[in-house]
Amino acid sequence: MHISSGRWGYGLFLALLTAVLWGILPIKLKQVLQVMDPVSVTWCRLMVSGGFLFFYLAASKRLPNWRALGPRGGWLVLLAVFGLVGNYVLYLMGLSLLSPGTAQLVVQMGPIFLLVASLFVFKERFNLGQGIGLAVLLIGFGLFFNQRLEELLTSLGNYTAGVLLVLLASTVWTFYALSQKQLLTAWNSLQVMMVIYLCCALLLTPWAHPAQILQLSPLQGWLLLGCCLNTLVAYGAFAEALAHWEASRVSATLAITPLITFGSVALAAWIWPDYVHAEDINGLGYGGALLVVLGSALVALGPSLIAGLKARRARGLSTS
Repeated sequence: MHISSGRWGYGLFLALLTAVLWGILPIKLKQVLQVMDPVSVTWCRLMVSGGFLFFYLAASKRLPNWRALGPRGGWLVLLAVFGLVGNYVLYLMGLSLLSPGTAQLVVQMGPIFLLVASLFVFKERFNLGQGIGLAVLLIGFGLFFNQRLEELLTSLGNYTAGVLLVLLASTVWTFYALSQKQLLTAWNSLQVMMVIYLCCALLLTPWAHPAQILQLSPLQGWLLLGCCLNTLVAYGAFAEALAHWEASRVSATLAITPLITFGSVALAAWIWPDYVHAEDINGLGYGGALLVVLGSALVALGPSLIAGLKARRARGLSTS
């Protein structure tokens, strides 16, 4: 069983770095999607990230050993590849129809779907703290969509389609996450990411149009490079954060990612109004976003909170 190093300050810094990188990513992607299609953008991100990891692992003589996977390893890799490809492409399709903040908030359902799947696959327990967090999260979503709730429930316009696509992206991400969790028993995180990234890029190659890169403006070209490096650095920081801090606390910290997106959009819209448009959300919607973040954090911290309460109760009984 993995035990964190105890360097919680360093783990907190890496978790915050991951949240910032993931928070600003939709803003950059939104600009690139004005010229490139979602498949081509995804192919570029995966090729750059996977290629960098390949050369790094090859130079350090740490390329993965396929024999270590065992007889079922190939199926796990295949499931992870289709899960990640589906997540990346569907998310970008949804993002092209939504604002960055809305897309980033809806993605918060991914860990919730993973939690529900883990109840059946890994027989994990669902405690009271997580139940409260889930209820808060769902109330938050209801408040966030207060201006367009009728549209979401009664019609299939661009906004509703975008939300459904991002929800579907979060659903297929669950298959990737479950498969990756099993693959980590045979390979380290860098090896897993390299194989999955390169296999995903290979799968998308027939439908990718790399020549679209030539149509990008200089600014959009730099933003695309930033998206590629974001994929590499953010996941690396996330994996390293887990090595130094408890997974529940890392997940709770990452729950602030949508707030970073909203703040970044507001700042970018103020500095570059010709390129980035402010979110069209009322005060009740922003309150709902805060509740979604709080609910996500409670779901992540639920087991730790319950364990802490039980420990305090046990200490109280032992001293009485």
